[in-house]
Amino acid sequence: MAEEWKEGSLISAPSLSTPVSSKSGAKILPSLGILLVTGGFFLIGWFLYLWFKPLPPPYNYQLVEEGRVDKFPNLQLEAWPDLKISKYELRVPSLEKPVAIAYQATSQDGNSILLNWENLVSEPIGAMAVNLSEVISLATDITSHVPKDAVILGWWDTSRQLSLLSGRDTLFSSYLGQPLIVPSYWKDRSDAIHQYERQFWGPVGSPVEQEKFKIFTDALSSEASKGAEMLRELAGSREAYVLVHPADLYKLALMYPDRIDLAFKDFPLTGNVHGLAGQVKAWMKENGYNTYTLQSLSEKSVRAYFLNETTKGKILLSHMLPLMNSTPVDFEALQVVHKQGGYWVFKLPSA
Repeated sequence: MAEEWKEGSLISAPSLSTPVSSKSGAKILPSLGILLVTGGFFLIGWFLYLWFKPLPPPYNYQLVEEGRVDKFPNLQLEAWPDLKISKYELRVPSLEKPVAIAYQATSQDGNSILLNWENLVSEPIGAMAVNLSEVISLATDITSHVPKDAVILGWWDTSRQLSLLSGRDTLFSSYLGQPLIVPSYWKDRSDAIHQYERQFWGPVGSPVEQEKFKIFTDALSSEASKGAEMLRELAGSREAYVLVHPADLYKLALMYPDRIDLAFKDFPLTGNVHGLAGQVKAWMKENGYNTYTLQSLSEKSVRAYFLNETTKGKILLSHMLPLMNSTPVDFEALQVVHKQGGYWVFKLPSA
């Protein structure tokens, strides 16, 4: 029965009583174990890769339009007809509309400079929005009144704009990327965002320039007399001017949270100045702050920056901006020489 053949068949039917070879099983079982262990290591490795793999940046810049200034009449840059402008939208993959709009200018030496930034959401992302018309007017005034051999001290992004539009020398001329302005829910992607921004805007300034900017921000966040001396030493022997803006408070607070207790809130403009003041002061008291300054965002809204100076003291930058009960004109350590929109310009005393 076990050896029965069917006619024309090439297949032998094995005997039902034929035992399974123990040697064959001995070969299969170790191989199966090795396969399972290898697969386990692979799954663990894949899990670790996904766990430690850096998250990509949560947004990207998408080019919308580019050309000379006559293609962007909304920017009011007719006095600089040779500038090349590129308009980008800051896009988040999960959202249909952009969260911000950036206007990039290319300087004669090929540097990529952020010329204007429009936030389209309530929380600042990427940069602080400042009216470009204020920057243009300030650059024009600097060209007319600041000597060519003088130096201008200001936040690195403002400095780059003014250097491009006024032709005057600024202490900071490179992309420095400080601070990183992103919502709290993107903090876990800070490294990826830093890297992406540097790829887009160009290499970060030299270590020397970075150290100078650190001294500059340290001075603004220090006690008034000490900070003024630090600025003078930073400028050297040259005639020097320093300019500040209310938005600098927010950026400085991100860099020195241990020195500055700050919050901000946007309020609609209804034409009732007294009503607005009442709303701002009520919010200030309800949230434990004791002074504020305002920044005009548009014809429809204004931003209030609130400070609590009772516990951490008054820093140099607070003296250089109009607060609820003080004005820069009364500040004796530095001399006010000009005001344009939200910008205040001071002349540093001679070395």
